[in-house]
Amino acid sequence: MWNMMCDVMPTISEDSISQRSSQFSGEDANFEQLMVSMLDERDKLMESLRETQERLGEIEGKLSDVEKERDSLQRQISANLPQVSALLLYYCA
Repeated sequence: MWNMMCDVMPTISEDSISQRSSQFSGEDANFEQLMVSMLDERDKLMESLRETQERLGEIEGKLSDVEKERDSLQRQISANLPQVSALLLYYCA
């Protein structure tokens, strides 16, 4: 019976094993390079995100300052508007 199994089983040459091994090591190297590239890209994107968040924070601060200045100017205009209206009525009448 043992002889029948040997006859049925194909022989595996060492060359085909080494070819498969080198094929897998090549695929492993490609996969490793792909992972390194993806991690590098992720790091670049994270740095870009941090920079964008910092810029957004600066812009929000500037916007807040501008809104305060606008509100102050509107209060000044509102306070002085009756005087301006009175002067216009005086000179236009």
